[in-house]
Amino acid sequence: MTLLQSLPQPVIFAHRGASAYAPENTLAAFELAVRQGADAIELDAKLSADGRVIVIHDQTVDRTTGASGSVQNLTLAQLRELDAGSFFAPEFRGEKIPTLEEIFESFAKRALINVELSNHYTPRDNLVEEVCKTIKRFNIQDQILFSSFHPTSLAKAQALLPDIPCGLLANTDFRAAIVRSFVFNFGNYQALHPHLKTVSPQQVRRVHRIRRRVHVYTVNEEHHLRKLFHWGVDGVFTDDPPLALRVRGEKG
Repeated sequence: MTLLQSLPQPVIFAHRGASAYAPENTLAAFELAVRQGADAIELDAKLSADGRVIVIHDQTVDRTTGASGSVQNLTLAQLRELDAGSFFAPEFRGEKIPTLEEIFESFAKRALINVELSNHYTPRDNLVEEVCKTIKRFNIQDQILFSSFHPTSLAKAQALLPDIPCGLLANTDFRAAIVRSFVFNFGNYQALHPHLKTVSPQQVRRVHRIRRRVHVYTVNEEHHLRKLFHWGVDGVFTDDPPLALRVRGEKG
C-alpha cells in the first residue's frame, strides 16, 4: 500500500499550503497546514533563471511580491530578495519564495507532498529532471505525488521515477473534456485532478471503474465539500484545511 492509499480518505490536500490563513506557497503556509492537520501539502514547482527549483504559482512575481518580472528571467538570488508575505498580511512581511529543497527539508517526513510540475509556458525546460534529482537526493520517493496539466511532463517524471504516482490535472476549457476522458483513460495515471466546476458523480464512478482516484481542486465551501464527499471522491485540494477536516470528521 502506498502512502497515498494509507492516508485518511478522502485525503485533505492543503492547496499551496493553508493559503486561506497564510501567504500561498511559503514555508509559513505549509507549516500552518501541517499543524492544522492536513494530510498532504500541494505546491507549484518552477525553475529560476539559473536552473534552481523554486515554489511559486504564477509565471510572474507581480501578484505575490509587489515586484515585477517573469520567474524564468530571475535568478534564485533575485527571487530570494523579494517579500512573498506582505501581500497577504503585514505579519508575514519578509516571507521568502522557498526552494523545493527547503520544503523537503522541513516537511518530507511530515506529510505527503503533491509537487505540481508547473512549467506550463516552458515545457522544454529541465524542471522535471531537476525535481526528480532533488527527490532522489532526499530519498523521499514514497512521500511524493506528481501532478501536471501536461502529459509530457508526467511522462518524463514517470520515466525517471516510475514508483511515484501521478495525477493528471484538467482545467475547465474546451480541451479539458478531452484530457478528462481520452488522455486520462489511455495514460499511465493513478489519479485524475478535475476542477470543481467540471466534476460529476458520473465522472467519479467512471474513474473508479478503471481503479483510479479522483482528487478535486479547489474546494473551499462547506456545501461543495459535503457534496464531493457524498460522491465518494478520494481527495480535495483546499485553501482551508480545518474546514475540510471538520466536514470529513462529520462524515464519519
